[in-house]
Amino acid sequence: MSKIIEDEKSARVRNRRIHMANERTFLAWIRTSIGIMAFGFVVEKFALFIKQMALILGKSNIEKALPPSHGYSAIVGIFLVGLGTLMGLLALIRYKKIERQIDEDTYQPSSILDILLALSVLAVGIFLVMYLIHST
Repeated sequence: MSKIIEDEKSARVRNRRIHMANERTFLAWIRTSIGIMAFGFVVEKFALFIKQMALILGKSNIEKALPPSHGYSAIVGIFLVGLGTLMGLLALIRYKKIERQIDEDTYQPSSILDILLALSVLAVGIFLVMYLIHST
């Protein structure tokens, strides 16, 4: 009888550990999405900073120092904030789905969020490389 109780207790502890690992993964995705949103905000506001500095310093001095701007930083910034928001939502959906699968003992790994992040970073990286090549 005590063997059954010990096995039950061991299974509950193991299940708690799995749930905590799932929660840590969720929080890591949330930190990543917040980081992407913050980076997007900085990229968007940096363009505003450059425009304000151009007005303060006088356009003749700043035009020689900086390449012409096409306003892409606002687009990239908004895209990154949107991407971070979408990743946060997908992380929550993934967390709840895995939580349910752990409780039902039917866990099936899924890598949609991983693929989305990798493709998004690749797309932003390609865009930034093209932007830097074009601006030089």
